[in-house]
Order: sequence, then C-alpha cells, then structure tokens
Amino acid sequence: MNEKALKVLEYFKIKDMIKNYTQTGAAKDIIDNLRPYDNIYEACEHLEETREALELLVKKGSPPFEGLYDVREGISRAEKGSVLMPGQLLRIANMLRCARRFKEYINHKEEEESFKVIEDICEGIVPIKKLEEEIFFAIAGEDEISDKASTLLYNIRKTLKDKNASIKDKVNSLIRSNSKFLQDNLYTIRGDRYVLPVKAEHKGAVPGLVHDQSSSGSTLFIEPMSLVNLNNEIKELMLKEKAEIERILVELSSRVYDNITIVKNNADIIWELDFIFAKAKFASHHNCSCPAINDKGIIDIIEGRHPLIDAKVVVPISVYLGREFTSLVITGPNTGGKTVTLKTVGLLHLMALSGIMIPARENSTVSFFREVFADIGDEQSIEQSLSTFSSHMTNIVNIINEADEKSLVLFDELGAGTDPTEGAALAMSILENLRNRGTRIVATTHYSELKGYALKTTGVENASVEFDVETLRPTYRLLIGVPGKSNAFEISKRLGLPEYIIKDAREKISSDTLKFEELIQSLQEKSIKAENDARIAESLKFEAAKIKEKYEEKLFNFQKTRENAIINAQREAKRLIKEAKEEADVILKNMRELERLGYSSEARQKLEEERKRLKARLENVEDSMNNTGYDEGEGLKEVKEGQEVFLPSLNQKVIVLSKPDSKGEVQVQAGIMKISVKLKDLRASKISKEEKKEIKKREVSLNLKAVSSSVDLRGMDSEEAVYNTDKYLDDAYRAGLGEVTIVHGKGTGILRQTINEMLRKHPHVKSYRLGSYGEGGTGVTVVELK
Repeated sequence: MNEKALKVLEYFKIKDMIKNYTQTGAAKDIIDNLRPYDNIYEACEHLEETREALELLVKKGSPPFEGLYDVREGISRAEKGSVLMPGQLLRIANMLRCARRFKEYINHKEEEESFKVIEDICEGIVPIKKLEEEIFFAIAGEDEISDKASTLLYNIRKTLKDKNASIKDKVNSLIRSNSKFLQDNLYTIRGDRYVLPVKAEHKGAVPGLVHDQSSSGSTLFIEPMSLVNLNNEIKELMLKEKAEIERILVELSSRVYDNITIVKNNADIIWELDFIFAKAKFASHHNCSCPAINDKGIIDIIEGRHPLIDAKVVVPISVYLGREFTSLVITGPNTGGKTVTLKTVGLLHLMALSGIMIPARENSTVSFFREVFADIGDEQSIEQSLSTFSSHMTNIVNIINEADEKSLVLFDELGAGTDPTEGAALAMSILENLRNRGTRIVATTHYSELKGYALKTTGVENASVEFDVETLRPTYRLLIGVPGKSNAFEISKRLGLPEYIIKDAREKISSDTLKFEELIQSLQEKSIKAENDARIAESLKFEAAKIKEKYEEKLFNFQKTRENAIINAQREAKRLIKEAKEEADVILKNMRELERLGYSSEARQKLEEERKRLKARLENVEDSMNNTGYDEGEGLKEVKEGQEVFLPSLNQKVIVLSKPDSKGEVQVQAGIMKISVKLKDLRASKISKEEKKEIKKREVSLNLKAVSSSVDLRGMDSEEAVYNTDKYLDDAYRAGLGEVTIVHGKGTGILRQTINEMLRKHPHVKSYRLGSYGEGGTGVTVVELK
C-alpha cells in the first residue's frame, strides 16, 4: 500500500489511537509495523480475531493482562546466558502468569460459542507454572530477594540482624562513655561500618580507625577498636548475603535460559494478544462493527462514520458501488462533506484491510484492494483544501501509471485549478480511462459537465451532498443516484434578493437546463427510496442466512448431545437396576434366614410370592430400558454399504463403508473418523425411517424454540433497538428465562438510556441493572424477568 494514501487518509492517526489501548511497548511496535494486508485471507482472519476479542470483552470482561510488562530486554539477556536482575525476572514471571491465565480466560463450555482464531493463537502457549512460582517465591520486589529464597540466605540475614542489634547496643554504650569527646551524641555509618563523630581535638581520647573527616575538618569519624571485630563480622555476613543473592539470581536466570524457547514463544503470543485486544477496545469505544470483505470490488458501507471526527457531531454516511456501477461522481457545495466522504470511504477500507473493525452499521461490506490511491492534495485536511492543479496532476500521473482492477481511487475536485472547460474534459477522460480498467472510483467535482457524463455513461453514478435551503446549511448526508442540484436561486431568495432579479436570471437560463434541474428534483425522492429499499432487503437476506447457519449448527450440536445424554442415562439406569436387584436378593436371603429361624411355611410362601413380584417388576423395567432403538444382543451377521448401525464401544451411530473382510472386520465412519471394527461388535438400529423423520422433526421444532440468553443491539438506531428488544423479551418470557443480557455497547450512552427507559415500563421486566465487572460493564444491561 502506497505511503502517500496512508498519510493523506490519516491512517497513522488511527494507529496512534489504538496504541492508547495497549499494555506493552511490544504491542505498540506491532501497531507501528501494521499495514493493510496484501491478501484477502489475512485481512478476514485478522478481522475475525478482532471480532472474537470484542466478544470476549463483552462476555468475560477485561483479559488477564494485570502486571504485564515489556520484557524483551530481559528475554534478550537471558537468551545470551546473562544473569538477570530481580526486576527482570519478576516481570518475566508476570508475563508467564498472564500467558497461563489467558488459556483459562478463553476456556468455554462445549455448548458455548468458540473463539476459533484466538484459540488457535493461544494453542501455542505452554504454561511453565513451576518456573513462574519459583521466581515469585524467591523475589519479593523489583530490587529485593525474599528471605525464603534459600535456607542459607535466611540464616545469613537472621545472623546479620542479630549482629546489627548487638553492635548497636555496643555503640550506644560507647556514646554514653565518650559523650564529652563527641561532636554529637549519635553514631553514623561510613562504608558499611559503624563510626563515632569525634571532635578533632580529642582524636587521641577515642582510640580507633579514622574512616572519614567532615568538610570543615572539625569532626573525625572514628571506628573504635572495640567495634572493629563486630564490624568485620557484619561486613563478612553482608558479603555472604551478596554472594548467595548472586547464586540465586544465577540459578533463576539459568532456569529461564533452559526454557528460553517457551518463554520467547509465550511472550510473542502475549504481545500479539495485547495488540488484538487493543484493536477490540478501540472497536468497543468507537462502536465499531465487523464488515464482510469480498474480492469482487463491491462496497456497501452502511452509516459509516469518520473515526477522527467527534462522535457527537459526525453525520453517518452510506456509500455503495461495485454492483450496478463502479464509479461514483459526488457533487455539492463547499464544506458540504464531499471530502469527508472520500476520506471516510478510503480510511474505512484501510482499517478493515488491516484487521481493524470499522465505525459503521452491521452488515457493511468492503472490498479487498491491493492499492488505495488518494488525490486529496499534499496538505489536505477535512476543513480546507490547499491543493493546486499541478500537485493534483502529479498525483494523477502516478495513479494512471499504477491503478488496475484491484485498486480504489479517490479524487477530490478532479480537474479543478484550471480552465473549467478544459478541466471538465480532462476529468471525464481520466475517469473513463480508469473505468475501462475496472478500477473502483469515487470522485468529487464542481463541474456540471460531469453530472451529464455520469447520467449517460454505463457504470458511472451521480451522488450529491444534501443542502438544506431553509437553514442555508449542508446536512452532510450523501444522496446516491441524484446529482447535486443547483440551489443558487433558492439561497438568493432566502437571503433577500428581489424576486424580479431572480425571475430575470431564470429567463437567461435555457429551458433545457431548467428541465434538467427539475428532473433532478423529481428523481431524488424516488431514487433514494428505491435504493434504500433494495439495500435493506439485501441486508435482511444476509442476516437471515447467518441466522439459518447459526441454528443449523445448534441443531447438530443439540442432536449429538441429546443422543449421548439418552444413552448415558440408559446405562446409568441399568447400573442402578442391577444394584437394586442385588440388594433385593440380599434382603430376600435375609428373610429366608429369618423364616428358617421361626416363620411358618405360609409366611414363607407369601415372602416367595413377593420376591417373584419384585423380580418381575425389576425385569420389566430393565426390558423397557433396553428398548433404546438399538439391538444390544448378538452382533450383526451381515451389513450393507451405507447402512446406519450402532457401535456400543463408541456409544454412537456409525455408517458402514465396506463389506466384511476375511477377518470379519468392516470399515465404518464415526463423525470424521474412519475405523475398522469387528462385525460382531455392531448392533442394528430398530428405529424406522418414519420414526427417524418424526424424531428429527421434533428435535428441529424443539431447537427452533430455544432462546438465547442475550441479544446484541450494537449498531442499531434507537427505534430498531427498542423493537428488537421488545420482541426478544417476549420470546425470553415465553421460554421461561429468568435473567437475560442486553448488549448495547458503551458509545455515547444514548442507546443505553433508550433501552433502560423502555425496560422501566415493560410488563415482563421485574428489575434491571448495568452489567458488573466480567459481565460487560456499562456496555450491557442485565434484566430479571417476572
């Protein structure tokens, strides 16, 4: 991707915004090196990882990055066999702990939705809990080794503490006995040795070693001879302590070195995860969605917002091209939002192709482009254009040389800065040349000639930025299919220009021009309505397909779980029946023993009858449990290819793939596995085709009635969100759910307020609250149903 487009479209500002959400310098470096990916697979994969990270943030709260630091320097030193400082070891241990906790963070129940891309990334994490615990046990702080690090260190420090207490008592005694010779009645330390501040004129009165002298020379710091041995012992203990600390650090550094490959790998993965979750936090803060990416040049951005404009004032725009037309010509007044539209389209594509979710509605679509070219001037900003004809032409020459069918070209004021007639002709020629190559083009212009070019040329469409004549201000809305209408007469009239002057001006304009303007006005409402209806229908179709796919997967998982649950329950029931029979036999045996000791023959006969009744009842229950739809008696004598049979050893149905061989074995398919089993180990299924259809029908019906415990409203406007929430609460109430979660995102808080206002009056709602830590925080509302 060319650097000029990245700079002009302010791509680097987006990267700087994402950096604010990282925990480590390593993740910031990954963002520095981030560029749009050069193939569609990578772009889709990285977008998916960002979407999964955002979903994890909503469902499970913040990831376990507590205490995470950039430890690349420490790892580099350890890799060379150097001894690490306590702080470096502690940070490496923190990193290893974060990596280990992350594997726990992404764990989920079998029936819950998986996070495939992030799970694949975390698959490479190898927990080294033992090393992690050894470091935490030995190191108490950035520059402190724990007393528990070794028995020897503990003993040295205990002895050192006792010696220090002893020498302090001795020093205090010497101060009292020599107070008249001292400058101050206190001791001090010079070079780790206890000394007394003796007046210079009394240096002979306190025999000992002189260690230092005050700047004035009036005080000598003398170590009394009676303290020399004690000071020597303390010094020796301190040297032993230092040596033991060095040995501990060497040992721990060696342990890191022994596991350096795993440590480096875990660190690389955790930096990558830090980067991914920074993208997800950015998406959460800016209420972004995950767009679909295609390689057919189709663009359909629904209510896209420029991420660098304040969310409170930005006006969403909807842009589409690539189906009926491949070029879009936008006209309209200055400061009407044409340049913002260009930058929004370009920047959102750069973001999506870099794996960054975009601030637009759900179901938005971007196309994969190898290059995005932007001719918006060297010093172009959203507010003001400083470009000239020469600078424009320099950029255009480069674009003409390099653009192809896999390129998106953005032209701002194409052909401006020169004679209008020549400029318009040049602009049409440039557009036509690029259109013939299959290049996707969005261009802004003031030339009315380009409106006519777009109307009569197949594959080129007009668009305009709306202008409110009543307020004399642009609305910043983009209208596709309608060229910009001249509002000079209306504006002049609103500003007070006399009617006779406006009438005279109208007469000077050809009737064809006036008819053209009237045609534009009449087409505007019809065209916009038709396009919007078509796009809404396409969006609903896509959403329905996604829902269908989701429920088909749920149906498959439900059927599998149901079958396993039934078979396991039947086996457990058989076990309980067997135990009951054995217990009944023991009881009856005891009864016979009691009868032998004194019961009459009549009582014995009654007991025997009761025993037979109990046995018959247990056998009847066992027979009914055995009637599972599978024959668990003798093995099958023959099978056919494609026949569905039951394999008790795997506790599931399998499909026969081959006839028995000379060993009496057949090949069967169980799920994705193909295995060989003995023919006698297979059991026939007693379930008829009609019964299978009926069971499947009941299961489908049951599955379709299942209601999710949460609903996602992000990207919806208030009216749509209230409608979906009301419908969802009705379904949840009928399904008997006690508590549900409404995901509305954080954003500006308007959607949350609207939903809470609706919940306050809803007949099914007992109470509601904002999500707590781990539930999604203020981005979700938890509702308790009546």
